[in-house]
Amino acid sequence: MKPVAFDYLAAESLGSALSALSQAGGDGKILAGGQSLLPMLNFRLLRPSLLIDINRIPGLAYVEAAEGAIRIGALTRHHALETSSLVEAHLPVLGAAMRHVAHLAIRNRGTIGGSLSHADPAAELPMLALLLDAKIGIHSLNGRRTAAAREFFVGALATSLGEDEMVTDVELPKLPPGTGWAFAEVARRAGDFALAAVGVTISARDGKAAQVRIAMMGVGETPLRAPEAETLLAGRAIDAAAIEQAAAAMQAIIAPNTDLHASADYRHFLIGALARRAIDTAWRRALGELS
Repeated sequence: MKPVAFDYLAAESLGSALSALSQAGGDGKILAGGQSLLPMLNFRLLRPSLLIDINRIPGLAYVEAAEGAIRIGALTRHHALETSSLVEAHLPVLGAAMRHVAHLAIRNRGTIGGSLSHADPAAELPMLALLLDAKIGIHSLNGRRTAAAREFFVGALATSLGEDEMVTDVELPKLPPGTGWAFAEVARRAGDFALAAVGVTISARDGKAAQVRIAMMGVGETPLRAPEAETLLAGRAIDAAAIEQAAAAMQAIIAPNTDLHASADYRHFLIGALARRAIDTAWRRALGELS
């Protein structure tokens, strides 16, 4: 199939893009990498009257250090995150996860802003935003606001973005020294959408877990945090029994769907298996046993 007819605007500035988006009255779509948008247009799942290409807008593609955080522009490509020395130094779990995103050709075009706005529950970047407590910068003609990742994703392919708003930047707090991390994913083939995935960061202090963050994807309408499992692990030395308790707590809060790719039971099993692997790896990194 082919898209329905639409008008096309190559915006030269953020202001012109936002003005066109506002005037479209909810019938406009932002084009960045297009890796998710164009298939939806071709299948006529979306029928916008106006496509606003933001690739010519200067200043929207960057990875830079700020005080205590890494700031990333919405037009930053997945491959730039995968290969960024700043990401490797301060957010290594993000760089590792990017290697699981589709194939290199797609990573060369797909953008962080587009992935977050698309909000696919089986996509890596929404889950990483939730895991790392991202603050998402959003612009409209009324100005700029920020949204915490935990408030931004409201359903499958649904966010808190207004029809006249677009994502412009993302701020991710740097992981503190002594933080271990892990990302574990299962897909049917390399480059396929994940059947399930788990991301973990653990900060160690005096041989105990000081701060624990755990997120999951592919098992709900949005990416999920696992607060019960985080609480179970915090303040203790993490051993095999603790990992089992945390994995069970994670499995207890999910209600995955059955689809053509995997059954709900299999996804439930995967979360337990991936949780055990990721928590153990993150804890060993926190203790300095793994690089």
